[in-house]
Amino acid sequence: MRRVVRGFWGPRQESAEELAARWSTTLDRFALLLPEAAGGPGETAGAPSWEWRTVPAAGPAETVRSDESSLRGALRTAREADPWAAANGTSLRLLADSPAAGWKVEIAGLAGGTPDSLLQSLVATITSPDEASLPDAALLTVVAEAWQPDYGDVSDRAVTSALKEEAGFRIGTPSVGWIGYLSAGRAARVPADLTADRVELPTEGLLLAITSPGDTAAVVEAYETLRKSGALEPLPRPMNRPAL
Repeated sequence: MRRVVRGFWGPRQESAEELAARWSTTLDRFALLLPEAAGGPGETAGAPSWEWRTVPAAGPAETVRSDESSLRGALRTAREADPWAAANGTSLRLLADSPAAGWKVEIAGLAGGTPDSLLQSLVATITSPDEASLPDAALLTVVAEAWQPDYGDVSDRAVTSALKEEAGFRIGTPSVGWIGYLSAGRAARVPADLTADRVELPTEGLLLAITSPGDTAAVVEAYETLRKSGALEPLPRPMNRPAL
């Protein structure tokens, strides 16, 4: 099985220290939620002790752990290698090192910048054995609470294809998957007749459990309902704020 857990937001300037704290929270909580994926030995505070490898656009990869000090170093290295990082955001891509058989966990982020036309993002791509049961809602909750995105989802290629073909979805615009997240401004536009379980998060945003994996028809129906209500309206361009 392969799915993506994603969050997107508009411009929000942040230091390497602020980004390292968000990354550290994400990696630690993912390790707690996906203990079967860890192939290496050791534990940290009861959770599997993961190591990560950077996947730089150029130059050698380095090993990173989930503590803020290690992540600050990786973020500064990424910034120094990208002359556009200060404006567009710092790009960091991490791959779980030596995962268990059948697993692959990759997390890519672009954050801390203030571009007026490029969304900031955190995207986790998880491949797991077919028999594994993944905590999709909990994983998206981590992204929502750690990164405070404007919107997010849990989906796969089948969902994206169905939204494009049946509902006119365009890449780069807000959407939902079988699980969705909407920031407070978007949550205020969710209609009462939307068929989904709703959980309000400490971010004041809304987590929507729409259907189970594989049910693309229900995702398309929810997407169309939310789009008509204005809950999936794109951020105004040029963008000048992180959320609707």
